Amino acid sequence: MSRRIRVLIVDDSALVRQLLTELLSQDPEIEVVGTAQDPFIAREKIKDLHPDVLTLDVEMPRMDGLKFLENLMRLRPMPVVMVSSLTQKGASTTLNALELGAVDFVAKPTLGVAEGLAASAADLIEKVKIAAISRPRIAADTPPPPRPSSAKQMRYETTDRLIAIGASTGGTEAVREVLSQLSADSPAIVIAQHIPEAFSASFAERLNKCSALAVFQASDGQEIRPGHAYVAPGDDHLEVARSGARWYCRLNKGPPVNRHRPSVDVLFRSVAANCGANACGVLLTGMGEDGARGLRTMRDEGAFTLIQDEASSVVWGMPGAAHRMDAACTQASLGEVAGVLSEFARVGSRLKQNCR
Repeated sequence: MSRRIRVLIVDDSALVRQLLTELLSQDPEIEVVGTAQDPFIAREKIKDLHPDVLTLDVEMPRMDGLKFLENLMRLRPMPVVMVSSLTQKGASTTLNALELGAVDFVAKPTLGVAEGLAASAADLIEKVKIAAISRPRIAADTPPPPRPSSAKQMRYETTDRLIAIGASTGGTEAVREVLSQLSADSPAIVIAQHIPEAFSASFAERLNKCSALAVFQASDGQEIRPGHAYVAPGDDHLEVARSGARWYCRLNKGPPVNRHRPSVDVLFRSVAANCGANACGVLLTGMGEDGARGLRTMRDEGAFTLIQDEASSVVWGMPGAAHRMDAACTQASLGEVAGVLSEFARVGSRLKQNCR
């Protein structure tokens, strides 16, 4: 941006408002233009101050953060970064906020708030900057997912095709939209989404509720089967390993790759090595370059590769990097991705003949 990013902080805690102001003000590209202790005050300050980004607490007096966010995204869509507690309840609420249109979130510890927020200052600053250049997704513009079958198919035959999906900022909703449109007889799916450890199980549960596939948080040694999807735990790399004709999940706590664990590159490289032309790689919205090189490796090994297009991405960082590396056979809008994957399930690697 050609000027400083204007931020409004909304939190009922005076201490948190002060801490967030001090931490964000450390960066010369950010200006905290105001604070508000509840949504009613925030509403007036948005009108007066015209912030570029909002940081928003969830639990506040007079109106909770989710209701305020829903109203905001309907009446005045703007980039919002949620401030959420690292608890099971906080995870569910945060995923609701992302569904309503929040760009991202930062974790607020339940104990040692000052120390915890200070330790995540760099992450907070980066997410505010990403939010400022993002395209807010308006939940009302997204049609509701089709109602999945109540009886999920549990298939056990050898997997002959596999889909690997990677995503980051904006990805929880992008992955949800894709999976909600796939049928129960889809090829097996493995997913690396940048998400904290405390949130990944709730993320997998949410996907399972909206999808005809059976969705799990992956466990080490778990067999990979058609009609199933496996989400990398929030602090583990997920790899696909092979034993004879079968694939299974391998988890490890190796060093972060591209600053991330799970890393999309780690997943994609393992798929390239063990699945080759039987695989399809999908890189969705996200900041940075994680997954771009892995997607190129998959393409070099004969896989069909796909990226989300710029217009439908919250942030076209990861797919954009893959595009510059010529890693993708094709690109598609978010609403088209599931259709392309269904075609891959039907014709496999022959889909590459229609690459553009």
